[in-house]
Amino acid sequence: MDTKSNEYHFSFFKPTTPQATANRNMVLLFVTIWAVGVFGFQIWLKVIEKPTPEPAYLSYEEVWSNIENETASPADLQTFAKATMSVLGKQFIAPDKKAALENALSWSVFKLVADSNKTAFMDRLIAFETLRGEITDISDANYVAQKKDFIEYLKPILGFEKNDVRATYLPFSIKSSDLMQFKAESKALIPLGMSTYLIHFQSFLTDTKFLGFPFHYFYTAVFLLIMFVLLCLAYCVRTDNSNKRFGLAD
Repeated sequence: MDTKSNEYHFSFFKPTTPQATANRNMVLLFVTIWAVGVFGFQIWLKVIEKPTPEPAYLSYEEVWSNIENETASPADLQTFAKATMSVLGKQFIAPDKKAALENALSWSVFKLVADSNKTAFMDRLIAFETLRGEITDISDANYVAQKKDFIEYLKPILGFEKNDVRATYLPFSIKSSDLMQFKAESKALIPLGMSTYLIHFQSFLTDTKFLGFPFHYFYTAVFLLIMFVLLCLAYCVRTDNSNKRFGLAD
């Protein structure tokens, strides 16, 4: 009675027949191949990566000490402002770091404005902020015209070239409330914010292109899916062969 009941008891990890043992070993082999392909690549990517700063970060490093001590020249202020815009133009920024960068940019711009023009600049900025708060449609003709005019007004102050896309974010990043002072809390957050968003971890796996894509993207998004399908196909084929070998085929 016990012997017959045991014939219906199956355990993947403790197979009782040669066929079950072969199937277990085959499954473990394919799972191992899949795990190495997925996690092994990610571990390798992590091991060989190195921090690679954007050019904007290198420019920021050159002038930061002067900016922090508030002894920067106009050229230093322009360089620093452009570096902050390289971060503010990114889609996702932590609120505290964004506020610090906006304070730094606003203060830098106001420092660059000639003393005789500071009052006019502030009035113009406040007028644009007021307009932004009142509009209900960003395609409003007056708003679009005012924004474009303000961008063109700001470009020479910061030394932006004609086609520099960073300048398009200027009207939204300069705050009238941040013009007068570079706050201590902002100074403390700037180095962290710049390194977070302008230093990226790269390696030859991320820099190499394959079929037009970065290799690590192609490997993760395409190759691993193909490998999974091939492993499933190989399992089916080997299972059929195993069943024939053990006389279990239909």
